[in-house]
Amino acid sequence: MGYRGVGTMEFLCENGAFYFIEMNTRLQIEHTISEMITGIDLVREQIRVAAGLPLSYKQEDITFSGHAIECRINAENPETFMPSPGKVTSFHAPGGLGVRVDSAIYEGYKIPPYYDSMIAKLIVHGTNRNECLLRLRRTLEEFVIGGVDTTLGLHRTIINQPDFLNGNYDIHWLEHYLGLD
Repeated sequence: MGYRGVGTMEFLCENGAFYFIEMNTRLQIEHTISEMITGIDLVREQIRVAAGLPLSYKQEDITFSGHAIECRINAENPETFMPSPGKVTSFHAPGGLGVRVDSAIYEGYKIPPYYDSMIAKLIVHGTNRNECLLRLRRTLEEFVIGGVDTTLGLHRTIINQPDFLNGNYDIHWLEHYLGLD
């Protein structure tokens, strides 16, 4: 293809077959999952390549460790998914080993109605899926965002669903669970 830069290839897997969807010439929002399980700062690598420098790693240098899950925290009503702009009256981000929160909000921040409603990403990493799920449950309980509706409650509900816990879900699971199908 002749492309030189950081990018993301997207595929779907159905019935054991992989289908190419698209290539994006940028990092996707989920790049934090790759960063957590590889320990590689992909934004740093993207900047290096843009500056004409080589990647710091070769493919054979990259190793994967553990399991990671990301939750997008949106300023939305968790039932109607309508945006919920307004003033953040309280904010407490969870922390600890294997926990990452990417956000720019703070107590007193005013969420505008003009942009994407995502206000934070919660990413957790564990040595395996079970440890990761336990860490996610704890961090979702510790996460506080007051003053606006958020999807935190929906994430707290999903993390306790047997299908989710057992890995028995697909791309249609949420719409089935919410009765939107």
